[in-house]
Amino acid sequence: MRHDVVKHSDQRVGIFVDTQNMYHSARNLHGGRLNFKAVLEAALAGRKLIHAIAYVIAAEAQEEESFFDALNKSGFAVKMKDIQTFAGGAKKADWDVGLAIDAVKFADKLDVVVLMSGDGDFVPLVHYLQENKGCHVEVVSFRKTTSQKLVEVADDFTDLGENTSQFIRVAGKIGKRN
Repeated sequence: MRHDVVKHSDQRVGIFVDTQNMYHSARNLHGGRLNFKAVLEAALAGRKLIHAIAYVIAAEAQEEESFFDALNKSGFAVKMKDIQTFAGGAKKADWDVGLAIDAVKFADKLDVVVLMSGDGDFVPLVHYLQENKGCHVEVVSFRKTTSQKLVEVADDFTDLGENTSQFIRVAGKIGKRN
């Protein structure tokens, strides 16, 4: 990770959110929900937003529709897919490949790619975007659930766990439970 990252208002930014990863990290670490709008604003840091995409899994839960709507109202395009159920009952649902393809597809129009995930599977994507597309890659996630290698290869890393009062909502409130 480089600490000499310069952020300026002319930079074109794409934000790609591994929503399941972020949602579960906020819930498991801090007992609350991530304030995606606040995270989007912090990640953007006054720069030009070109794309903000949240990748979600439809699991047929009642509260999903309002969550997906809230993501959309917060400035994210929402890409959704269903959980796959295999013979034998095993279930699989992730957007890693779809998120990576979109990041590569849009990279030529971006100066900065913000990856909101702690998943170490994205390390090759970070390298590719830096080396082949000339993008700066910033990772925004919770340090406690983020791959050390992902932190190391990113040009910048923001730990959402350092400012829970800004980024976590607990039972209708913002901030950590007492």
